[in-house]
This record gives sequence, structure tokens and C-alpha cells, in this order.
Amino acid sequence: MSYTEGMASGWDKEEFRDRFAEVLMFRALSIEARNHLFDLAEALFFDAGELIVKEGDLSPSFFALVEGTVVISMVQDERDVYINTLGRGSVFGEAAMFLKSPRTADVKASDPSVVLKITRWDLMDFLRAHPREGNKALLAIIYGLLIKLRSSNQELVYERKGDAGQDDVDALVAELAGG
Repeated sequence: MSYTEGMASGWDKEEFRDRFAEVLMFRALSIEARNHLFDLAEALFFDAGELIVKEGDLSPSFFALVEGTVVISMVQDERDVYINTLGRGSVFGEAAMFLKSPRTADVKASDPSVVLKITRWDLMDFLRAHPREGNKALLAIIYGLLIKLRSSNQELVYERKGDAGQDDVDALVAELAGG
């Protein structure tokens, strides 16, 4: 079974309508707007270990996690490198709304999970039908992306603190050269 199919299940998308309201980017929406976006979304069900997003794929969709937990990782030097774990109420893949670039990481379900897939076209339909509410959703997406960017920047700074600076390299070279 491919990651785009999800697991075969007797679950009904309607079971997750209330949980959709728990997703940060949808909390501020009116009930009418939230229900419209929920109706546009496709529900996908995944077993533990199943791939939801594959690094390198092109996909104009993002995902709202309404049940379960997912692990984000990427391949570096032929090894899986853990990036993050997300739980219920999280969104992932939202940069795909703005970019036509390959996915930067794999996302796998770590337990049975339900995600709602929202395509760029679904979001555009939503924005046309609910411009005021759409602005709220876009601001929430941007806010989430900025939080992720800040976190990445902090990790990069932390890693760089351990790196040798140019002065350290110059001093080491001078010492080894006998000067």
C-alpha cells in the first residue's frame, strides 16, 4: 500500500470534525468556515510505520494531524536522521502551499494516525469563499512557518557555537606552523 492511499478502515471522516477545530490554524475560524474547509479536506488513515510524506516528492498539499503521532526524519549520509515528533492538532507540509519544491523530509505515522489532506486548490477555493476567514488561516500558516524557522535558526546557532571560529583556526595554524 502506498503512503498516498492510507490504510483501509471502517473509520468515517465525520468522526474527526470536532478534532479539526483543535488544530491551531483552524481554531480562530468561524464554525461555518471551518466546516467548509473540513468538507474540502481528504481524510487519510495510516497504520504505525506507514509513510505519509516522502522526502523528495512534489505535492501541493499540507496535512492536519487529527489523531495519532507522526515522526519527521530525513536521510543524510544514507541514514535516517530524526527531526521532530508531532502530535494531534499539529500541521505539517504547509510550505507546499507557497513553494513548488520537493519535500524536505519523510513523515511517518508512529501509531495509527488520521490526517486531513488539504491541497493548494482546496485552500484557494476556501479563500475565495471565505476571504476574511481565509486571511486568518493564512496568518496562522505564516505564524506556524515562522515558529519553525525560528526553531531551526536556534538549532543552527547552537550547532555553530561548537564550531571553531576563524580566529581559532588561525591560532591553530600559527601554532602548528611554529609561529
